[in-house]
Amino acid sequence: MLKGKQSWLFESQPSIISTGVSGGPFEANGNLANDFDILHEDLWMGQDSYEKAHRVLIEEAAQTAIQKGNLQKDQFQFFIAGDLINQITPTSFAARTLQLPYMGLFGACSTSMEGLALASFLINYQGANYILTGAASHNAAAEKQFRYPTEYGGQKPPTAQWTVTGAGVAVLAKNSGNAADPVTTSATIGKVIDMGITDPFNMGGAMAPAAADTITAHFNDLGRNADYYDLIVTGDLGRIGHETAMELLGKSNINLTEEKFKDCGMLIYKSDQPVQAGASGAGCSASVVYGHLLNEMKKGTYKKILVVATGALLSPLSFQQGESIPCIAHAVSIEMP
Repeated sequence: MLKGKQSWLFESQPSIISTGVSGGPFEANGNLANDFDILHEDLWMGQDSYEKAHRVLIEEAAQTAIQKGNLQKDQFQFFIAGDLINQITPTSFAARTLQLPYMGLFGACSTSMEGLALASFLINYQGANYILTGAASHNAAAEKQFRYPTEYGGQKPPTAQWTVTGAGVAVLAKNSGNAADPVTTSATIGKVIDMGITDPFNMGGAMAPAAADTITAHFNDLGRNADYYDLIVTGDLGRIGHETAMELLGKSNINLTEEKFKDCGMLIYKSDQPVQAGASGAGCSASVVYGHLLNEMKKGTYKKILVVATGALLSPLSFQQGESIPCIAHAVSIEMP
């Protein structure tokens, strides 16, 4: 049901009954390694290109989620997912392997919650019984497309972020009635916000206004405030964007503490890993949410969280033509029933 101007309330509360999370070698040395189902020793993953390795990540995460849910592929109505690479080809090629009805998404790093919001909407209105949804990214593939190939060894400024090599996929279903299964209760679809930033090495700063705008809209539409949630987590603003978002929210009288307001891009890696301002990538929020945060919810650490996945909607061509960076954020509330 529509609430306010840009939010949905999911009255049937679809259940996240299982997840699959895969990652690379850098993530295996990170802060949340124990929350991954599969971790690879190298970026190639037995393939002859990084893009093919990217596809493997998605296939593994999807197959793991299906297996953990004790389901068969023919029980699913849709696969809703995306990534960062040209024409989301890694996800589309994974969909070729999965052989499920497929809706490909490009919301950049906001794709994980865009997919979860749409999947929840479909199930809430009886458009499906089971949906696979997720997002993925691969560090070397993204570097090659958006910046410089890793072999080039280009230097980066402190505002830059490290693209996660990871995939997170969830199985969303009609309310299972199982108290151990988190449920989606609402979503807020963001607007494109562009503050004129043109620096592709400052994604966090570019995306922060979109995150603040969506959080504000979510509270206004649903008549909630920060006290409703145990945790509000952004997708991958990193240290620079996180600080900026906190400041912007404060100007709207939404004052959040560091304990209440966190960022997936600041959680996934250890403090001594050389990631500049933190992590990024479509696989960042997907792997942190579908791995670490849902595990913490099942342990009882959190009962209600708001996930605000942020995305920078640029392309190499738009950057080369001097365009600024349009950004977006989508929010989904996840609760323990």
